[in-house]
Amino acid sequence: MINRSSPIGFIGLGVMGKSMADHLLAAGHPLHVYNRTRSKADDLVAKGAIWHDTVAEVARASTVVCTIVGFPSDVEEVYLGPNGILENIASGSIVIDLTTSKPMLAQRLADTARARGVGALDAPVSGGDRGAREAKLSIMVGGDRVDFESSQPVLSLMGNPVYQGPAGSGQHTKMCNQIAVAGTMLGVCESLAYAVRSGLDPKTVLQSIEHGAAASWALSVLSPRILSGDFAPGFFIKHFIKDMGIAIESAEEMGLSLPALSLAKSLYEQLAADGKGDLGTQALFTLLAGS
Repeated sequence: MINRSSPIGFIGLGVMGKSMADHLLAAGHPLHVYNRTRSKADDLVAKGAIWHDTVAEVARASTVVCTIVGFPSDVEEVYLGPNGILENIASGSIVIDLTTSKPMLAQRLADTARARGVGALDAPVSGGDRGAREAKLSIMVGGDRVDFESSQPVLSLMGNPVYQGPAGSGQHTKMCNQIAVAGTMLGVCESLAYAVRSGLDPKTVLQSIEHGAAASWALSVLSPRILSGDFAPGFFIKHFIKDMGIAIESAEEMGLSLPALSLAKSLYEQLAADGKGDLGTQALFTLLAGS
């Protein structure tokens, strides 16, 4: 049974992961951490987290291991490699992958974990850097319900977990999220570009449209960043392109066409080709506005 004394491992301390891990530490859990760039763990270690030099050491020290890494290949490496989590974590433990990854990979990890007596959840998140800092992330969870119920005390420290179904369901739900986000970001950036080009004060425009039918999280949270010229990543363009690619691939496997998503992906790929892959998704405005 997971409780406040259960040791938790956390692998991946980037824009979102560091804040998420901090909430677990603040709640009193012994926290074991690893990140490719060690300096990103310094603040957590100063607060009492325990640094490990390898993924395997984190796995051996933890009852629950959470991961949020970049790409599906990274997920495979940290879980399935010879020095990975599943080769080193004890039977009866639970692993929670918070990365946005492929549904089929989530199913594969769950099958491999189950064969070793380990519970596995795919639990991608949405809410960006702000949601991570405020512990208000939307957490979409796939896996066995019993593992979800056991892990709720941990997941709830980072946001709002909702059980979606068997392994892979969390990732499929995140694809639904990213499809909606892509269309919304395109609309928000086009709207602001139109406001600027027409000579309106875009901040005054926002006062009207963010409370009407056009209201959205992106409009209210990211538009002020856009208008202030803040394109720092709450979520990297390069990771969003990865997500859109997974969604398109999964849709094609189901015989589903997603033309709006394909358009959004092509525009973001133009930004990446211009060296802007490490900017936040709101930087789409620079392409549409010609700035």
